[in-house]
Amino acid sequence: MDVMKPIASTTIPSGKDWLFEIKYDGFRCVLDWDRDNIKLTSKNNKDLTDQFPEIVEFCLAKQDLLKSFFPIRLDGELVILNTAFQANFTEIQKRGRLKNPYKIKQLAEKRPATLMAFDILQINDVFLKNSAFEERKTQLRKIIELIGRKEHRISLVDTADSADDLWKLIFDYKAEGLIAKRKNSTYQSGKGHHDWFKVKNWRQIQGILHSYHVTNGYFSVNVWKDDELQFIGKCKHGLEDESLHTLKQIFLTKGTKQDNEYILPPAIVANIHTLDLYDRELREPEFNQLSVHTPATECTYDKLKQDLAMFPPNVDLSKLDKKFWSEPKLTKGDLLTYMREIAPYMLPFMKQRALTLIRCPDGVEGEHFFQKHLPDYAPEYVDYFMTEDDKRGILCDTLESLLWFANHGAIEYHLPFQKFAETMPIEIVFDLDPPSREKFHYAIDAALLIKKILDNVELVSFIKSSGNKGLQVHIPIPKNSLSYEETALFTQAVAWTVERMDPEKFTTERFKKKRGGRLYIDYVQHGKDKTLIAPYSPRKTTDATVAMPLFWEEVTRDLRPEPFTLDSVIVLVQERGCPFMNYFEIGEVQRLDKLKKLILG
Repeated sequence: MDVMKPIASTTIPSGKDWLFEIKYDGFRCVLDWDRDNIKLTSKNNKDLTDQFPEIVEFCLAKQDLLKSFFPIRLDGELVILNTAFQANFTEIQKRGRLKNPYKIKQLAEKRPATLMAFDILQINDVFLKNSAFEERKTQLRKIIELIGRKEHRISLVDTADSADDLWKLIFDYKAEGLIAKRKNSTYQSGKGHHDWFKVKNWRQIQGILHSYHVTNGYFSVNVWKDDELQFIGKCKHGLEDESLHTLKQIFLTKGTKQDNEYILPPAIVANIHTLDLYDRELREPEFNQLSVHTPATECTYDKLKQDLAMFPPNVDLSKLDKKFWSEPKLTKGDLLTYMREIAPYMLPFMKQRALTLIRCPDGVEGEHFFQKHLPDYAPEYVDYFMTEDDKRGILCDTLESLLWFANHGAIEYHLPFQKFAETMPIEIVFDLDPPSREKFHYAIDAALLIKKILDNVELVSFIKSSGNKGLQVHIPIPKNSLSYEETALFTQAVAWTVERMDPEKFTTERFKKKRGGRLYIDYVQHGKDKTLIAPYSPRKTTDATVAMPLFWEEVTRDLRPEPFTLDSVIVLVQERGCPFMNYFEIGEVQRLDKLKKLILG
């Protein structure tokens, strides 16, 4: 497959001749699409069609929309998305290795792939390689518009005029990098051009060089974990010849020989850039330089996690080793790392909503307090709005703001159901509050009953753990579609219905002492300016639990809140995807006809 390949660069081209795209981390792939004939081919000429049946099924379902354009050839990246801007390299690698049709079908349904299309090479019998890139992109947009921009099996990689603005997005979402493309460039095979350049979004880490392998020339990279050296990968490229020669000589003259390796005590530290960890090893590592002034004792696994997290340089972080949870043993640094990694999933829910914080400056066992107003000492990058009583209400729309609050001990993040300048909700939520975690199964039973009711009125619903002892059922709705008075009629009707189904287990009694060990269906909490814990927010619990979005099929009697913690959620959400990924898109098109008929008659 003679695809055009971008040339690696450390600098981004500037000027009006360039357009910029996000680089996705997956399989470079060409889609040949004709009526009833779909083929996916990798850049190495491998047929991927059978391994990604979801793309084929999507094309077959959409082919009538494009029948006048066939045959079509698209160039793109086949990915499994974590977010709209970040692909999951590990998951696409798993898919690429599968041969069993049944397992392929299972994963295609559970975690479907997306072709991120960035170029079009053929429409009808017209080949477009000699057309300018800008013209090809216009043709590609027309095709994507016909099949639907919000469809998720084939999506458009759009262009940006500003590299700086796009790089901010790439950094915030930890995308793989950026591609710069000359507007008037034709499509040429390979790298024999000066028109496409790629700039990787490198993570900068430090590691201890512990051994040198004389056969393959690699140095082992290690960090300290639990008082033992842990291998995290190997590296050989990036150093200048003189530095590399000196480094080799140190190992050869002072190291202890074991088979084909020379081993030194942990002392030599190197600065290395890498894309991330894959199977617990550094991806595409290269030396930046040797760090002669860094003690090897500073190269710890916790420091590695923080470096891989990529904290924004303009946020001053302090006391990262401060204990915030006793058991599990988690620090302020662990909290900050979690908030940085979860930010792309969490921030969309906080956008333009007044924020209420619970701050625990000395950890969850110390004093805590609520905060609704922005302090005077907040930096300029933290946004706010003026309240009716002329105070600065808190807004948290950016990664920098989120980390600034976390650095000041903010553990819980509570949100209202409307945006700060609006009076009508953009979601309806049922808060299901059992008397204790021992009665968590009450919340499961109530949630499943509510889902049946919502299904009957054709409402798409989402569910999350509260992060403590209950569950919360969310229904996104279109902007300005219902007032709080109208949603109150609906939430009350649903709550009363569930209560009548099992009055020994469920109640709508607000006074705790009168509930008699029953689950409280809190429908009153859904009101203007009242708040609920944000999706993915940590909780002020001793076991560091998180308000975790769930798939409905996970809501069974086996479900428990304890597994969803600060040190487990990132891996879980990347392995299984975000259940709330399409939350706002669903809200925009949520049909309320039956709901309105129910409450308005």
